[in-house]
Amino acid sequence: MAISRARSRAARLLPLLLLILLAPLIYSVSRLRLSWAPEQGLNLSHPAATKRPDGLVLGPAAGQGRPDRLQCQGLKAVNKISLASERKDSGEPVSFVTVFTTYNSHPAGAGKVPSDAVTVGKHSYSKEERSMAILNTFVSFIQVSMPTSKVIILTDPKSKLAIHQGRATILPIEGNYSRGNLMLQRIKSYIAFLELKLVEVDQVNSFSNYIFTDSDMAVVDDLGHIFKRYPHCHLALTFRNNKGQPLNSGFVAVRGTSDGISKAIGFFRKVLEAYNVKYMKASRMLGDQLALAWVVKSYLPSAFGKISRPEIFTEEVNGASVLFLPCAVYNWTPPEGAGQFHGMPLDVKVVHFKGSRKRLMLEAWDFYNSTSQLSDMLCLILKSGRTKYDF
Repeated sequence: MAISRARSRAARLLPLLLLILLAPLIYSVSRLRLSWAPEQGLNLSHPAATKRPDGLVLGPAAGQGRPDRLQCQGLKAVNKISLASERKDSGEPVSFVTVFTTYNSHPAGAGKVPSDAVTVGKHSYSKEERSMAILNTFVSFIQVSMPTSKVIILTDPKSKLAIHQGRATILPIEGNYSRGNLMLQRIKSYIAFLELKLVEVDQVNSFSNYIFTDSDMAVVDDLGHIFKRYPHCHLALTFRNNKGQPLNSGFVAVRGTSDGISKAIGFFRKVLEAYNVKYMKASRMLGDQLALAWVVKSYLPSAFGKISRPEIFTEEVNGASVLFLPCAVYNWTPPEGAGQFHGMPLDVKVVHFKGSRKRLMLEAWDFYNSTSQLSDMLCLILKSGRTKYDF
């Protein structure tokens, strides 16, 4: 009889025990359902629905009060007064080389404004036109800062590029320019280009130095001094204080002599080999930077001890004399990269609008066209750089 009463009591307590045990799970599920139920009148917004701003959002300029950083009063630069266009010729000619292609481009209907159009200044860009606008802006900045320099665009022979810039030329190079293979193809295109130039430099007495860059960069100062001040270096890379990706592949300078080109070809081949063997799973985005860092580290493990200090240094890598330049000056990115949280260095040479900053590049060029002041334009970039504007 006692056993029967005990069993009856346990049967009554069992649902209560189950409820206590399952209460946290029920609560979590109910919270999850609420967070995904904006359609039920709860007025809850999902993070993915956040709309990026249609215009520039100005904030405080980082680095205020530091004498080695750009100082701004509103959008007026206080201590950045030297313009590249006012400086004397830097000596040896410099050509910029970039890899660019188009995807699924087609002309917009005549007289129709696309629903996805974005307006910057007096210009409206459809989705298909935006990347071309970035490319043309890249060329325009070079024509302002280094007016005697040429721009060479390496591209898929199937691409149709509408470049209306006097000193820009298109050089088709065969390869696989698909989105997932573009970073790998970029290295191959660099090698193919340098092999062509190696033949040319052996046949003529004159030469040009080369700077290989991404097309979402604004050159805001003359870069010819790199080759003039460091005459024994074969190539130059940009570094930052980032353990995972200490070198940025968006800027590589190569001396245009026979020796310099030969050493650069050998270097790029090593990077290509590392890419193919180790980093194909990261081929779409980061494979080239990981391969670049691996090659440098395999030949020069001590170099990464110097990267925490933004100072120029030179080392030998696979027989090539490599100049290491700080990203803070030669590859400055708002708000990523070295130097952003301390402001913009006064001697900044290149601004890299990578990631979510593409529209800011067009806005900066539009602002420059209205003011003709590179220094003031840098204040616009500095004060706008913490907001995501990507198209």
